[in-house]
Amino acid sequence: MSPPPPLGRGRKRTSQAFDAALDDAELAVARTSLNQGRWTDVRELLAATGDDWDRRGHRVTVLAQEPAALAWARDWQLVEPESPDAAVLIGCATVERALHGKERPDGAREACRRAADLAPDDPTPWLGLLLLERSLGTEDDVVRLFDEVRHRHAVHHHAHHLMVARLAERRAAAGQDPLHEVYDFANWSAEQAPADSPLAVLPVVAHAERFRVLARAGGDLADPVASGHWAGRRARQVMKAAFDWWLEWDHVDHPRRLVDLNHLAHAKVCEGRDGEAAALFLRIAEHPTAAPWSYPDRDGYQAFRAARDRVLGTV
Repeated sequence: MSPPPPLGRGRKRTSQAFDAALDDAELAVARTSLNQGRWTDVRELLAATGDDWDRRGHRVTVLAQEPAALAWARDWQLVEPESPDAAVLIGCATVERALHGKERPDGAREACRRAADLAPDDPTPWLGLLLLERSLGTEDDVVRLFDEVRHRHAVHHHAHHLMVARLAERRAAAGQDPLHEVYDFANWSAEQAPADSPLAVLPVVAHAERFRVLARAGGDLADPVASGHWAGRRARQVMKAAFDWWLEWDHVDHPRRLVDLNHLAHAKVCEGRDGEAAALFLRIAEHPTAAPWSYPDRDGYQAFRAARDRVLGTV
């Protein structure tokens, strides 16, 4: 039996809430329709997305976060049992619920594998598994699943970010180690990617993820600006290279470019480069992301607004 339409949104969305859809207006419309039981709009959205794998992964994982997603996707699957789109949404929605203790992890794994069987070339079911094991699995699990995603889409943006986040958590007690493996991985990934790939920003992401780990372990100051984490020579080189890449390429069509822009803006604020940060804030507009503004345990939205208002002179 289909669930009744929700009386309101599953989570409160206010002007001070992060929106995982970022600036994808079509996704936001389909998400609203899904919560009202109109899964046919989601079917049309995912069909139109095709094999744009970064965009497909972004859209599926955002839709999967909705409380009603699993029930409506199952309703969709009853009508279209062989639909890979319905199956991948079920898989990722089950992962989301498993991460919140509302489904069994084994059930999420099985659902994602069924989706993978229906669409062998699609990295998205493997992305769902990677999201699950990034929190629950062993390092071998994470590496294996990352390889599955990368085999299908070598420059998968979300998968690389998940891998960086997991690698950054190794050897928390090592402190400010410029030779930490997360930096090697991020630099290698950026070098292997095409010149126009947003993976060029991955070393900045690695630096932010390492700060998160160090700060929570007590090895760094909780205030990212005062910590000095972005003040070293190596950090400055990383930031400059990533900012120069953005000036040259500025991928206005990438579905997750705002994730990169927020990391760059945060880094420039921490580095004290307010002029460069201002240019990034203007591009971000009203689309902040929780990472890295919330690192290590801050009110991310307030941190974003305070930094943006100061840099743009709107305090």
